[in-house]
Amino acid sequence: MSPVEDPTGTIAAVHRSPGHTFSKQPHDEIRLIAGEGVEGDAHRGETVKHRSRVAADPTQPNLRQVHLVPSELQATLRSEGFPVDPGAMGENITTEGIDLNPLPVGTRLRLGPEAEIELTGLRNPCGQLNGLAPGLMKRLVYNENGTTIRLGGVMSVVITGGVVRPGDPIHVTLPPEPHVAMERV
Repeated sequence: MSPVEDPTGTIAAVHRSPGHTFSKQPHDEIRLIAGEGVEGDAHRGETVKHRSRVAADPTQPNLRQVHLVPSELQATLRSEGFPVDPGAMGENITTEGIDLNPLPVGTRLRLGPEAEIELTGLRNPCGQLNGLAPGLMKRLVYNENGTTIRLGGVMSVVITGGVVRPGDPIHVTLPPEPHVAMERV
């Protein structure tokens, strides 16, 4: 594994919600719990917490403990008329300066001085996005030359817990090759 020596990004904002709400409230900090997710967030747990996945099989491992969305995507969406502020898409961490989607499965992100997460896949956005803004789902999930493009952010699991705050650096460590492209989880 070859770590990136300098931070490749920054945490722009952090969010959590104790209930199964679509959007999450901003906070000054969040605490990541190893193997579980964000303390005080409805999606925290070793097994799935997203209601549709619980209904299908509540014993599935939770590969969606921490949701990340790049602030650059949100800025683009706002410029197109979609009211998408940090936390609006249900993310726990809004990033800045990292193109998350092309990173491979198994990429590790060190967040601040102690927390570390591992990317598991792409968020599979749901129709609730249209409740935030009509047409948003179609803008974030579309077909391009026979390939489904998903721009709803990425999902991860917590490897090492710790407190994460806006302004904290994000360091990237790629997994060994061959790299595997992220798919929806």
